[in-house]
Amino acid sequence: MGGHLPVNKTFKLFIGGAFPRSESGHTFQLRSDDGRLLANAARASRKDLREAVRAARSAQAGWAGRTAYNRGQVLYRVAEMLDARRDEFVAVLRDGGRSDESARNEVEQAVDRWVWYAGWADKVHQVLGTVNPVAGPFFNFTYPEPTGVVVQAVPDDPPLLGLASRLAPAIVTGNTSVVLAGEAAALVAMSLAEVLTTSDVPGGVVNILTGDRAGLLPWALGHLDVNAVDLSGAPADLPDEALADAAENVKRLVHGDATAASPSVIAQFLEMKTVWHPIGR
Repeated sequence: MGGHLPVNKTFKLFIGGAFPRSESGHTFQLRSDDGRLLANAARASRKDLREAVRAARSAQAGWAGRTAYNRGQVLYRVAEMLDARRDEFVAVLRDGGRSDESARNEVEQAVDRWVWYAGWADKVHQVLGTVNPVAGPFFNFTYPEPTGVVVQAVPDDPPLLGLASRLAPAIVTGNTSVVLAGEAAALVAMSLAEVLTTSDVPGGVVNILTGDRAGLLPWALGHLDVNAVDLSGAPADLPDEALADAAENVKRLVHGDATAASPSVIAQFLEMKTVWHPIGR
């Protein structure tokens, strides 16, 4: 028997820490820049979106209840595991048309981005929170809290750095995320899912859906159990009705740079709470 039979990989979805098939049963092909078949991927449906939001909601309180130091450790572990598989991600980016140097630079930047946001986990509250002067015998504190469940339309380019630059700041303070990755970024996104599942990230904190991002976004914007939607990688022609649905249920809409790194990006996914407390004698 001569030669080795090619075994084409089929990527599933990433929901609740598991890898289920799409409820629709539909898949699409992932091809290299020169047309080679690389893998098959699941095309997520609206029911898959609902299941992912349910998983994210179930995990959110527990994730937010962890210490900031522990969340930083988990994000640092993601960087460790991503760095351990750097050659695999370099190959994935090369298949997408990148040069070897460009692919290696992007992987290194993505690893650094996870480390950078891990370091902010136990510092961002001190930077963004304040003690407010008031006229009266009261303490007045403003401090940040996680928004809750965030649906994120991640950019196609750069695929790995863009995903790290939007996902890490969203989850570092206690939010949970449902990532919508388009077909161009699906291979990178699902490869990262395999990193996340071995990186101490609790099930449901990050959920990844691939396929028709533009088709799923209007349903995310209208979903009453989604607290924010990151439109950084969203198409420019979103229906006005979908944006009106988001306004009707007072959903936070976030627009961000695909490669920015700043505490201000973390702040996009936070709510500020102000508390009054009487000064005792």
